[in-house]
Amino acid sequence: MPAGLSNVVAIAGGSGYDLALTADGTVTTWGNWALAVPTGLSNVVVIAAGAANNLALLANGTVVAWGDNSYGESSVPTGLTNVVAIAAGDAHSLALLANGTVVAWGGQ
Repeated sequence: MPAGLSNVVAIAGGSGYDLALTADGTVTTWGNWALAVPTGLSNVVVIAAGAANNLALLANGTVVAWGDNSYGESSVPTGLTNVVAIAAGDAHSLALLANGTVVAWGGQ
């Protein structure tokens, strides 16, 4: 773990790396296969870690993805909004919308 990591409100584990969300809405990553957090990522309220891809749900209901995109798992669908929950799988990503519908992208 990174020295000085504090005020953590959520954690997620990927394949050989981990993510932490801190109270100020920023994300920290560490481990053998840690994926660099996008520059300027802020206002994060939920995180998810897949095998080699990550998701961040922002306070405004949009999603940021980064990491492997071999199966389209990091290609957030255009216009995706009103997201209330996220999940990252091995080669796919999921978003739960406020209206109760689920949006999936990437491989199976």
